[in-house]
Amino acid sequence: MDTDLDSMSRDELLAEVKRLRAAIRAHRDSSGHELCWHHPDMWALLPEHAEKMPEVPEWPAFIRGCVRYRQSLDEQIPDAPRVAKEFQE
Repeated sequence: MDTDLDSMSRDELLAEVKRLRAAIRAHRDSSGHELCWHHPDMWALLPEHAEKMPEVPEWPAFIRGCVRYRQSLDEQIPDAPRVAKEFQE
């Protein structure tokens, strides 16, 4: 799957690592409502292009997942600052 890496020079590999790290940092540094969004730019960093559309849960299951995700943030980073900002389109 990652055979494209085999033919890259050291400089090309370093450039690829830096590009991927920048994308990971951008995703890591997302905050607030950005955490809940679909992130196709991350997937676009892969050399292969997936044609498969993501499966989207029905609303009740989706909301339960959102609630569970938010609960996991309380468990994993209980001291993270809390904000009361509403989502703005």
